[in-house]
Amino acid sequence: MVFNADTAEKTAEFLLQIKAIKLQPEQPFTWASGWNSPIYCDNRLSLSYPAIRNYIRSSMAELIEEHYPSADVIAGVATGAIAVGALVAEQLGLPFVYVRSKAKEHGRQNLIEGHLPEGANVVVIEDLVSTGMSSLQAVDALRDAGARVLGMGAIFTYGFDVSEEAFEKANCQLVTLSNYDHLILKAVEGGYVDKSQEMTLNKWRVNPSEWNK
Repeated sequence: MVFNADTAEKTAEFLLQIKAIKLQPEQPFTWASGWNSPIYCDNRLSLSYPAIRNYIRSSMAELIEEHYPSADVIAGVATGAIAVGALVAEQLGLPFVYVRSKAKEHGRQNLIEGHLPEGANVVVIEDLVSTGMSSLQAVDALRDAGARVLGMGAIFTYGFDVSEEAFEKANCQLVTLSNYDHLILKAVEGGYVDKSQEMTLNKWRVNPSEWNK
């Protein structure tokens, strides 16, 4: 679910303005998964724009206060959500940790960096949710470490069926600042794409793994 419609539209508009989200139906990107995609999202670009960075920080803090008021710790998913997670934790006055994709191969071989008290109520922060697999790996790591994961807040999600099913199966609530539906709405409204491109973008989201093969 999105936090609210106004935030979803404004966040989408900001991400389009700074080209954190690029839409290229005629020149598709290739994701690391091998999928062909007319869209590419890199929300880390928002960190370079103070006004947008502050908007995302404040909106995410409000999201957590509304949906996860009993949060004790904020956890960012490495590497994309480390910075935004730390910013949100600072605004809320809460401790911060981050979760690696895999344990370090030297030193203490940490998977979770920072102090995580046993039984802490944790909210996970993500910059982007696609299939949800890497995001939910972080949730599993936190649960294995004894934390109680209240849910996840993310800047943006594509809203794939596979992702929604994965979060439901993991019993982890996902609330986002924006999503694909609001993005396409703002992209058409702002002239970033035309109506024919809108049809292509909507068709891709239905079956992204097979699109344009």
